[in-house]
Amino acid sequence: MTYIELLSPARNLECGIAAVDHGADAVYIGAAKFGARASAGNSVQDIAELCQYAHQYGVKVYVTVNTILYDEELQDTQDLIWELYRIGVDALIVQDMALLQLNLPPIPLHASTQMDNRTPEKALSLKKLGYEQIVLARELSIDEICAIHQAVPDVPLEAFVHGALCVSYSGRCYASEYCFGRSANRGECAQFCRLPFSLEDSNGETIVEDKFLLSLCDMNRSRYLEEMMDAGVRSFKIEGRLKNVSYVKNITAYYRQQIDAILRRRKEYQRSSHGREEFFFTPDPARSFSRGFTDYFLHGRTDDLASPDTPKSRGQFVGHVKEVRRGCIIVAGTTPFCNGDGLCFIDAQGKLQGFRVNRVEGNHLYPAEMPDVKKGDTLWRNYDQQWEKLMVKETAIRRIPVTFALSEVEDGFVLKGVLQGGKEVSQRFQAEHQLARTDQQAGIIELLSKLGDTIFYAEKVKISFSRPWFIPRSILAEWRRSVVEQLAATREKDKREISGKSHRTEADISPQYFDFNISNRLSCQFVADKGGAEQINALEVTGRLNNGQALMTCRFCLRYQMGWCPRQRGAKSQYQEPYYLCSRDGRKFRLEFDCKNCEMKVLHA
Repeated sequence: MTYIELLSPARNLECGIAAVDHGADAVYIGAAKFGARASAGNSVQDIAELCQYAHQYGVKVYVTVNTILYDEELQDTQDLIWELYRIGVDALIVQDMALLQLNLPPIPLHASTQMDNRTPEKALSLKKLGYEQIVLARELSIDEICAIHQAVPDVPLEAFVHGALCVSYSGRCYASEYCFGRSANRGECAQFCRLPFSLEDSNGETIVEDKFLLSLCDMNRSRYLEEMMDAGVRSFKIEGRLKNVSYVKNITAYYRQQIDAILRRRKEYQRSSHGREEFFFTPDPARSFSRGFTDYFLHGRTDDLASPDTPKSRGQFVGHVKEVRRGCIIVAGTTPFCNGDGLCFIDAQGKLQGFRVNRVEGNHLYPAEMPDVKKGDTLWRNYDQQWEKLMVKETAIRRIPVTFALSEVEDGFVLKGVLQGGKEVSQRFQAEHQLARTDQQAGIIELLSKLGDTIFYAEKVKISFSRPWFIPRSILAEWRRSVVEQLAATREKDKREISGKSHRTEADISPQYFDFNISNRLSCQFVADKGGAEQINALEVTGRLNNGQALMTCRFCLRYQMGWCPRQRGAKSQYQEPYYLCSRDGRKFRLEFDCKNCEMKVLHA
């Protein structure tokens, strides 16, 4: 049996609980320090509470410890990991190789996407070192994922399926640190790629003026989940550790439904946690934060990768401007609107503009202030008043199905409860067999099905009596309570299944896969022991780029986007290379195109 995991983000405890309630099989969350989203840290106490809640359903909790580390932080990191282990955390998502040489508890380590996991050779090296799950680079195609799976078929592969995209390979972006002193590898990315740039050629001629040339659309691979399963993906990851609870609810529920539809058809795949969800809304990713969607290289290079007009959320398409009157916008479309909605459009200068709707009369919108829209403009809704009101309410409930079986024995009765997954509790109760005046079966089923605010619901009640016996409702309720308490205790025992695998620093691997972002003596020694250069080379420590080091290494390519790719488009540009990205503050960044590897590099000019 192959287990499939839906992995959801948690900015905080509230988001983590919401992720569990809305169908996550695992949740990833940052601790107070050393996670790759410095503004999304959480106390050990909150993570412990999340573990306690999640483990009832067999949901795992992964904590991100995926920054590069400094020497003075190694002891604190080791102490933190022991704390996380003691409270029941199921695995750590990590980047720094120094962790393999610390005194760690037997807690699984997952190789973060920050480690730049793109090749079968890298994956095989990670397996040899004892990593138990590998988070793949976002840029990989189906064929590349399949090749990695074939190299390490027994190591679960984790792949992003939804959310914001970095334009650079993760772990290979130094622009934020270089330009602003805020390290992406330390969880403090300043989002250089969401800034506006002009594109110039070597003669100083402007090709594109003041656009968000490196800002990508958001990922949405919901149409390809089954294909990804068959390629070897076992954990489907939603990006969003900075997103709010509304986003977590909606996107988690949406992917839960999509994955469940596959699992119902493909019996060789099985969900990795327990329970079934009931949703009180219709999940729709278009109604959460998005810059437009792309499947991002899953089936090769496409034209829908970039969002050059804005790095902000456009939200849901709602129609076109049919007519503009004094103080009123008439919309062509069938979308209902609500007072307080926020709408946006692209103006004549190609900039995203927004306005708030003050009053709605059918398809007649009366803004608080009249925007400069014109007939034919496309409208999106990036704030949905009615949706947000809905999402603050209870939007889902998760229960674990249990089957009760009540049968007679010589001196009384046996009540058995069987959980989803096959675990069962059976208890024998001594009682006199009394004949009922009327058939009691309907009443027994009703009473045993009343499980109140427990995490269980009665999926089926089976009664095996030779005659219609009478059991007082108060006694039957007590039997039910006793069995349910034992079922809950069984869930508690199932909380933790730590593998205890050891991490093998002595594994025979090539140093080339681990010789970047070295920021401490232990990582430096690790690479040196494998035959690599003994040097601390992280920009965050040295303050300088290595010779020829790019600020960004990207599969996304502006030359392709402009229609000038000599290999795939066969067109030639009229502009003279090299091209430069020019920021509003006057800085220039040279673009270099590696056609052999189909990559673009952004370098300091």
